[in-house]
Amino acid sequence: MTGITEILFRTPTSSLLLSSLERFLGKSRAVFGDVLLLALRRFRRPFSLASLHLLVRARILPPKTLPAIPEPDEADDLALFRRATLASVEAAGGGAGVRRRLSSPPKIAFMFLINSDIAFAPVWERFFHGHERLFNVYVHADPAAELVLPPTKSFRGRFIPAKATQRASPTLIAAARRLLAAALLDDPANAFFALISQHCIPLHSFRYVYHALISDAGVPSPAAPLHRRHRSFIQIVADDPVLRNRYIARGDNVMLPEVPFERFRVGSQFFVLARRHALLVVRDRRLWKKFRMPCLKKMESSCYPEEHYFPTLLDMQDPDGCTRYSLTRVNWTDSVDGHPHTYLPAEISGDLILDLRLSNSTYSYLFARKFSPDCLNPLLHIADTVIFKD
Repeated sequence: MTGITEILFRTPTSSLLLSSLERFLGKSRAVFGDVLLLALRRFRRPFSLASLHLLVRARILPPKTLPAIPEPDEADDLALFRRATLASVEAAGGGAGVRRRLSSPPKIAFMFLINSDIAFAPVWERFFHGHERLFNVYVHADPAAELVLPPTKSFRGRFIPAKATQRASPTLIAAARRLLAAALLDDPANAFFALISQHCIPLHSFRYVYHALISDAGVPSPAAPLHRRHRSFIQIVADDPVLRNRYIARGDNVMLPEVPFERFRVGSQFFVLARRHALLVVRDRRLWKKFRMPCLKKMESSCYPEEHYFPTLLDMQDPDGCTRYSLTRVNWTDSVDGHPHTYLPAEISGDLILDLRLSNSTYSYLFARKFSPDCLNPLLHIADTVIFKD
């Protein structure tokens, strides 16, 4: 390798190339022996500064963007979304909704997006008990997650084919869309789709949650004003100070023309969607091609695509059909590195549960996060006397 470097240094051009590369990357001369040899084999001599510069950028420089969704994963998802869309349309006789079987009441699809054990499964089992005809469970577990706890009754056999997820990437959006598609395909009676994490707990009994969703007044249908449609419970905020930096996280004008800044929204990652909106999400291609693009590395601290895709899409497509608030309570008072406050066992009490239910509106929060796994026993201790006592 030293011989190759010496040969290249015999010409002013080669010396200039190496000097330029050293200044460009701040590396020692020895580092470039392999690069120069590769360039010699590929381009032969004489070298051009432009060609070697491009080669070094491709082989040595780290990419400017965070990792993108692998193309095979994207292709698998597209096939899944097409199946979900076709099945829903066929079940509805060609319409935009899904006509459930008369013998089946409307159900809630509880969609768990996890990367660790569902430590609060015993709490959820008490929540679900006796209401098996009114819900379905779906779990998307990151394949890299080391799950230790065996699935309990309601979670057994409910894991869907999953892909890798990570923060600061559109993989969390893709995982949520995967859950929606799986739930749409699985049961046409699924009327609401609640996205939940392993750190979430219910704040009310199942009966209370079910009644709160099903009995919502809804909004008039454009096609039949006398018919009212369910709303989606999703936070949609248009004036948050973080919006500008998050909008340009992929580049200054990357989101245009599909998503102008004035239509860009933010909201909680956790939502409860009505069925027509779940179908709208898995059908979407237009906005997804923008939100699937990876953020710039230098903007990683502003990269939270999962907090923007769903609020932006639904606000563009059906703003009147959304409540604009979330049903999941989160405490951001002492957040760390983008994570909300994590409740510890010493904080668990009946008063905490009652406080977490309260909102600034007429509704009550139905779920809450984030709780450490060792909160399980304190939560079970007050489950029947507080959490599930309406």
